[in-house]
Amino acid sequence: MTVMSYAAAGRQALAEEMRRDPLVWAVGEDLGRGGVFGQYQGLQEEFGAERISDAPISESAIMGACVGAAMAGTRPVVEMRFADFALCAIDELVNQAAKARYMLGGQIRVPMVIREPMGMWRSSAAQHSQSLESWYTHIPGLAVAVPSTPADNLGLLKTAIRSDDPVVYLEHKNSWGLEGEVPDADVLIPFGSARLHREGSDLTLVSWSAQVHVAAAAAETLAASGTSVEVIDLRTLWPWDRDAVLASVDKTGRLLVTHESVAVGGFGAEVCATVAEHSHGVLKGPVRRLAAPRIPISYAPPLEDQVRVTAEMIVSTVTDMLRG
Repeated sequence: MTVMSYAAAGRQALAEEMRRDPLVWAVGEDLGRGGVFGQYQGLQEEFGAERISDAPISESAIMGACVGAAMAGTRPVVEMRFADFALCAIDELVNQAAKARYMLGGQIRVPMVIREPMGMWRSSAAQHSQSLESWYTHIPGLAVAVPSTPADNLGLLKTAIRSDDPVVYLEHKNSWGLEGEVPDADVLIPFGSARLHREGSDLTLVSWSAQVHVAAAAAETLAASGTSVEVIDLRTLWPWDRDAVLASVDKTGRLLVTHESVAVGGFGAEVCATVAEHSHGVLKGPVRRLAAPRIPISYAPPLEDQVRVTAEMIVSTVTDMLRG
């Protein structure tokens, strides 16, 4: 095992896949200088400007060109800089990449990875702070990955690059500096396989991306007062590990889902609905969601904090659920 940052793990995953397969390449704005967050640092020096390619500031052009390149047989990694900016290329992604395999009768695959840095980060305001993962889970043909740890960023990105279908790959901007152990071997993490972050018996707490660490901190606080919370990191939202969540709820009888993105229409609703439909006989109380209100994210730190789901909020909600 080696300790490295979340950003370095993603960089290593891309480098290893480019060395393994000459058809893998990356394109986006400012990749030559290492990317906005340093996640491509040094890669152009190793692989050259043809495979770590700088593009004009046109997300739709970048995405459209890569859809064609993927259909022609290469494996592009598309850097969208910010998840918010990818909305400029939504037609190319949703109406072309996601549907090509179906509309062409399986004769064509679109093996591409769309990297979208997501989430709140240092007063980045309403146009640079959104978490839009639930949008993509609604689109047939797209896989959606949301790694929370360096090890997952390494293993999931390698899996995404080897996938024959388009993968929306969402990395939280606040996680770039997060350090953790990653395996030295070539380990791929399969999509649809959740990670049991912490075992527990009183309540199942489901989350993903950076919010997993907030949930884990809440579980630690609750453990000090004798409450045992099981924390599950979904890791991918499509496919998602229904079996792991249902098995945990069968054991605990309670479910709370927490995520940074807006609660209304969020993926937490899908998890809650699934549990309500399939595990209603074992539930000891209503399923609950804890997520952001439906308001724009402010630049001002005090207002930005108003939309954050904190560990203290999770502790309070769990305490209330166990009291009921």
